[in-house]
Amino acid sequence: MADQPLCAHLSAITEVNIGNEYVCEDCIKSNSSWVHLRTCQTCGVTLCCDASPHKHATKHYHRSQHPVIASAEPGERWLWCYTDEEMVEY
Repeated sequence: MADQPLCAHLSAITEVNIGNEYVCEDCIKSNSSWVHLRTCQTCGVTLCCDASPHKHATKHYHRSQHPVIASAEPGERWLWCYTDEEMVEY
């Protein structure tokens, strides 16, 4: 079976942006903890994943409609499109 083409949101990413600090910006504000971090490819904010108590990255998507995040975890190289529920490694 041939690979399906990437969604338009993932195809539009030409350079992957990973946050400079290894923290969830919203968890820091609320004195919370996180499990893994994701960086929004539209605005560059780094927030926590869905395994974290507050799921800030997903909440950010629902508020902003910024479709693509990248894993900010060392050694992980993937992008996720919330809109099309599609992942790609890079």
